[in-house]
Amino acid sequence: MDMTAEEFFHDFRQDLLAGAEANGSFQLSEFMETIANDLVETGFTEGFELCHFRAQRGMRVDGYWFNDEGVLDLFIADFDSRNELASLTKTEVAAVFKRVANFFEASANKGLAGELEVTSPEYGLARQIADRKGAIRQVNMTLFSERTLSEKIQALPDTEVAGIPAAHHIWDISRLHRQRSSRSHKEPLDLDFEQMFGKGIACLPAHLATDSYQSYLLVMPAEVLATLYERFGARLLEQNVRTFLQARGNVNQGIRATILNEPGMFFAYNNGITATAQSIETTTTKFGLAITRVVDLQIVNGGQTTASLFHTRKRDKADLSQIFVQLKLSVIENHQSETIVPRISEYANTQNRVNAADFFSNHPFHVRMEGFSRRIWAPAQKGTPRETRWFYERARGQYADAQSKLTPAEQRRFKAEHPKPQMFTKTDIAKFENVWDEHPRWANLGSQKNFARYAARIGSEWDKSADAFNEFYFKRVVARGLIFRATERIVSAQPWYNGGYRANIVAYTLAVLSDITKRRKSSIDFLSIWNAQKIDPVLESAIAAVSAVVNDDIIRPPQGISNISEWCKREACWTRIQARTEAIANLLSPDFYDLLVSFEYQDTTARTAKQTQRIDNGIEAQRHVLTVPVGTWARLHEALLEKELLTPKEAGVLKIAMQIPAKLPTEKQCAVLLDVLGKGRTEGVVVTDSF
Repeated sequence: MDMTAEEFFHDFRQDLLAGAEANGSFQLSEFMETIANDLVETGFTEGFELCHFRAQRGMRVDGYWFNDEGVLDLFIADFDSRNELASLTKTEVAAVFKRVANFFEASANKGLAGELEVTSPEYGLARQIADRKGAIRQVNMTLFSERTLSEKIQALPDTEVAGIPAAHHIWDISRLHRQRSSRSHKEPLDLDFEQMFGKGIACLPAHLATDSYQSYLLVMPAEVLATLYERFGARLLEQNVRTFLQARGNVNQGIRATILNEPGMFFAYNNGITATAQSIETTTTKFGLAITRVVDLQIVNGGQTTASLFHTRKRDKADLSQIFVQLKLSVIENHQSETIVPRISEYANTQNRVNAADFFSNHPFHVRMEGFSRRIWAPAQKGTPRETRWFYERARGQYADAQSKLTPAEQRRFKAEHPKPQMFTKTDIAKFENVWDEHPRWANLGSQKNFARYAARIGSEWDKSADAFNEFYFKRVVARGLIFRATERIVSAQPWYNGGYRANIVAYTLAVLSDITKRRKSSIDFLSIWNAQKIDPVLESAIAAVSAVVNDDIIRPPQGISNISEWCKREACWTRIQARTEAIANLLSPDFYDLLVSFEYQDTTARTAKQTQRIDNGIEAQRHVLTVPVGTWARLHEALLEKELLTPKEAGVLKIAMQIPAKLPTEKQCAVLLDVLGKGRTEGVVVTDSF
């Protein structure tokens, strides 16, 4: 049964209270970060920085993010820790947006930064607005509300603030409920071409009536494409492309040269765009079929073409009226999208391949981590009788989906076994791992960019040795997560903490601790933390000591840099802090060093876990092979042999498989057979197995 808005509100509130307590944060901060994380995951915004500021002169802001393309997101909260779901009126909405607009105008034109404390987050934001005003092309003002929006508010017209185009967005509790309840956990773009551009886009069907999906070829006007990108930005880019497209703010110089010098040849020179959609609407005109509406348009290949068209039009005032782009559009039903869209993106993106096979949620790394999280019990903490699990969300919304069909009693049991604070995501793993592997700058770039860098290096490591990602790796990830979240609480409780830059302080604190231990050829005992499911008081004291030094360092950026968050994104910030590592190490007590374990001990543990994983892989391969009907192996042998696609080794192993159960293949032979199964699927051979 679907949850009502009131039920969602009360569940959301309880999760919020629990999260604030677990993370050592104020309820307002937890409220803002919870909703912001949802919007970052679904591409509504690229990132989020907390920045709570209120003034007597009708100004307020609670968070912000500058992207690489001249868009500033300003966030403001409507939050009073209400006990019951209430309505948000049009008058209240107007007043809230007026406050955030006042902040932007005062920052841009009235020297607000000069009135603020230079180490405060609001100073950094106000100063950056003033410094970058000429480069800001759009301001998105977004309201997060714990109330539900009045039905009288139908639309929020775009305006200007300080002479810059401004859009207004509201994420109330009802909209958040709709997003989390949707199958895809993402609010899709609904593009009405007739309303936006006065007519549909001509298309040619490229599918048969019997096909399981629809495909169309379009000649897309570049003006339309650039305008869509201007309005919706990264939301147009399928998440994998959004994550991995490097230097998205830069223009491809070859594309730019064609736009400016040979616009008539653009169609011939450019490879075009590959896109997907959930659904479309068409109409028949005197010129043929035209697409009038597209729901959830996602560009899976051609993001750089799209961005370059927009930027060249804006920066160079280029005329795009004579430019057209070929576009292949596949209409994929929502329930098929997780399987099919990654394949389309992987096969289409051949020019800029990413190591990790693009690291989608169905990449074997994520599947394995999910398997560990559903199987491995975390030791019961002292004073509590029951063990729990750490729930890894391989795909967005799995935690909620796992409970959706349970009875109330079953839901209570599920939450007891999988407490909400013990749920973590792909971007959480990237954060936990990158700071410990001494990449704090990456963690400060925002969750999506940080994840992109993690995915690139872990994907490469997976290809070299997938067995390295085993039970020990999973337990180490959880232990690092426990340290990370404890550090958030510790920093928030320090007397010097003024409410700003916690994410920056946490990232650099843990990177420094990692650097200190590595210089001594030792490591934190992560298995000990896993077994205790908490960190030792001695480690807490070390974190407090290091974080104080880190805070003192980052709030004093070099001359000419006004925004501390921006300073924390630079390699020079880490280089400067690293130079103080030995001095910081001298502040730590001998008890801290007694907690550490040697590299040799850690390496032995990792090697043992790797060997165990290799054995587990072999057993799993055998189990899988034995579920395949024996006739399948003979069919594969005949079909692939005829196509001359079998190596002598594969042909020999297939002959053994054809004798099951009289003769059983070894673990290594089963691994070969799984590869042959994959080859058979690629060649269109019908394969029936349990997977």
